Amino acid sequence: MTFLAQSDAAQLDGLVGWITGLMETIGGPGAGLAVALENLFPPIPSEVILPLAGFAASQGSMSLLGAILWTTVGSLVGAVVLYYLGAWLGRDRTRAIAAKLPLVKVADLNRTEAWFARHGTKAVFLGRMVPIFRSLISLPAGVQRMPLPSFLVLTGFGSLIWNTALVLAGYLLGQSWWLVESYIGVFQNVVIGAIVVAVAWFAIARIVRMRKTRV
Repeated sequence: MTFLAQSDAAQLDGLVGWITGLMETIGGPGAGLAVALENLFPPIPSEVILPLAGFAASQGSMSLLGAILWTTVGSLVGAVVLYYLGAWLGRDRTRAIAAKLPLVKVADLNRTEAWFARHGTKAVFLGRMVPIFRSLISLPAGVQRMPLPSFLVLTGFGSLIWNTALVLAGYLLGQSWWLVESYIGVFQNVVIGAIVVAVAWFAIARIVRMRKTRV
């Protein structure tokens, strides 16, 4: 009986089920590959992969240290791919795309670049511990050409903290590893709600300002 079959709460199929099979078959490297894919394809939830890797470690499919290290390596690999995607886009392509977006001005990009120049290191480090932003933060780092060694160190430490917390939770909870997703899901919903409010506030403020300018 596999470790997944021992958990009556694990109702996984499709791609996530395939990733679970990776962990059952090749252990730590499978967990690392799963996390790398999660960075590139956000619909694959780290809130499932990481606690499940911890549960797998508790069942002997891999060591606890191996689960943490391999998932952190996977995080770095996925982040570097997105970093180079951002570097390929560059400032010119990013500005060309932004210019086609409604309500967005070049001045907004200038302010964003100035903010990232001041707070980019904190954003990359802390962003690795925030749902949604975990993957996306690598793109502006690449666009702004943050020095790669700095990016790797910040991403590595941020990912290590996040991965360790979720892997340990899955390890300690055992067959109840799936509870981690429920709690992290609340945090993610708060983040999504904050994003929606921020975008709505930006759009409303910009429309009001444009109307006042026309008057």
